[in-house]
Amino acid sequence: MSLSPQTKRTISRIVPFGLIWLLLGWTFLFVEYAAIGQGNYGPTTAIRMSSDIFVFASFVVLGVGLFIGAIEVVWLKKVFSNESFTTKIIYKLLVYSLFLFTVILVAFPIAVSIQLHTHVFDPLVWQRFYDYLTSLGNVSTSVQMAVSLFISLFYAEISENIGQKILFNFFTGKYHKPVEEKRVFMFLDMKSSTTIAEKLGHIKYFELLKKYYDNLSDAILRNHGEVYQYIGDEIVVSWPLEKGIENNHCVHCFFAMKSDLNKRSGWYLSKFGVAPTFKAGLHCGKVTTGEIGALKKEIIFTGDVLNATSRIQGLCNTYDVDIIISKDLANELRPDKKYNLQPIGTQELRGRAEVMELYTVF
Repeated sequence: MSLSPQTKRTISRIVPFGLIWLLLGWTFLFVEYAAIGQGNYGPTTAIRMSSDIFVFASFVVLGVGLFIGAIEVVWLKKVFSNESFTTKIIYKLLVYSLFLFTVILVAFPIAVSIQLHTHVFDPLVWQRFYDYLTSLGNVSTSVQMAVSLFISLFYAEISENIGQKILFNFFTGKYHKPVEEKRVFMFLDMKSSTTIAEKLGHIKYFELLKKYYDNLSDAILRNHGEVYQYIGDEIVVSWPLEKGIENNHCVHCFFAMKSDLNKRSGWYLSKFGVAPTFKAGLHCGKVTTGEIGALKKEIIFTGDVLNATSRIQGLCNTYDVDIIISKDLANELRPDKKYNLQPIGTQELRGRAEVMELYTVF
């Protein structure tokens, strides 16, 4: 059974937490060994490292990181979604500190019982645990956990703000040098946005936009799309060409977003007095992708295909349709019984010498 795109994305957001905790745990261990040595050292509260203890500790640290990642992605992200960056970090540190103390309460006695080759309820185990809690070793472990927690939460907030895939591409240097690739683009624009903004006012309109983007995101994920930019009330969604035309994801994405938004129309009417709708233009072609910027780095796409897609979307009102796709994209799409293509004419797009044949989908 294949995993859904949403599940894959959730897993991909949780796994880095486990890796961050594991790598930092190994780093702290290496630093301690380098500073103190590998013999019988330190106070009686310290657990001597052995292969069994190392494996057990690695699994515990990895498990803690994954569990924190799961809580963060599935639950706490939503709970503190309206708080500032600093407030979120502070609240989460408090929540996780309580959790981590519980982990120590469970893991330390088990590790001691492994070292002493005895059962976990042996009085010697709990005497060592008490000695540990009142020692500097506890302070050291707490500092290490606090650092791991802060770094993993900082990663979570940064990846949430700039996008996990973009952050990964920055780390790997995938687009450090410009590359040419074929992509599908969808320019999606809210209908009558100026009128809606004037009716609601700036603050209320911003709240509507926030919910509007949230309601469209699941359909984008289900159809393997990537949000390239939010520009006011416009969303630019992109796919690598192969992924965009696989199962006609790019077209299915449009109708899935329409469906999801229609299901929420009653809520929008009760909350804002208006139900937002949108129109979209789709096109495909070659773009150059790379990092750019001196004061602020971004990964951007450049090429005529973006300008053409924007202008195709702008023709929706002219042809009185909600979706227009180019002939270039129509030729790439797979046969699909769910939707039909209908030619609506040819158009000379500004900045292009040749006319473009256009289609709508119903």
